[in-house]
Amino acid sequence: MGEWGEFARAFGLFLLSHALPARPGLRRRLARVLGERAYLTLYSLLSVAALAWLVAAAGRAPYLALWDTAPWQWWMPNLAMPPACLLVAFGTAAPNPLSLGGRMAGYDPEHPGIAGFTRHPLLWALVLWAAAHAVPNGDLAHLLLFGGFAGFALLGMRALDRRRRRQLGTEAWARLARRTAFWPGAALASGRWRPAALPSPRRLVAATLLWLALLVLHGPVIGVTPLPR
Repeated sequence: MGEWGEFARAFGLFLLSHALPARPGLRRRLARVLGERAYLTLYSLLSVAALAWLVAAAGRAPYLALWDTAPWQWWMPNLAMPPACLLVAFGTAAPNPLSLGGRMAGYDPEHPGIAGFTRHPLLWALVLWAAAHAVPNGDLAHLLLFGGFAGFALLGMRALDRRRRRQLGTEAWARLARRTAFWPGAALASGRWRPAALPSPRRLVAATLLWLALLVLHGPVIGVTPLPR
């Protein structure tokens, strides 16, 4: 167990850094003491540091192979990352009071934008990234790492739905969420939602730039080329 100690501590810090600020009362107290801008800056730095430590600790953990890596498995992250980048680009700062970091201003329940595709675009992007990266990394440490991220995001979506329903009231939440979906594309498939306009060119460009940046920086930063073998 000692060889896994660093990985366990890093995972614990990562979970703690995301669980505590999710408590509204604690977040308000920290923001009041530190100031909103200082709180966001410190929280962002802590989150990035915890994530970097966790990824590094997974790489240093004992290697216990669970399955053999095949060439096709390297296609999974490459196929998943473009839609993940689209979800990030269209979900960031979008009017969406139903999810993480969303805002009420500008939100139209009849034309909910990205929330019509899924209420939780950023968390689904995390699920895509994590699940796809688990496939070519067939060792226990990386399965725990990426599986933990995916599970954390899925549980977070359910928790956010419950919290928003409690905060807004069941009737108001149902009205705001009527043309949205938990599962990506479910509202589109059922006919409850149709895109009201063409996708924003700026967000499409942002998604493309994000994908290219991840592709180019993956090798120098992570030490492994993301391209299929």
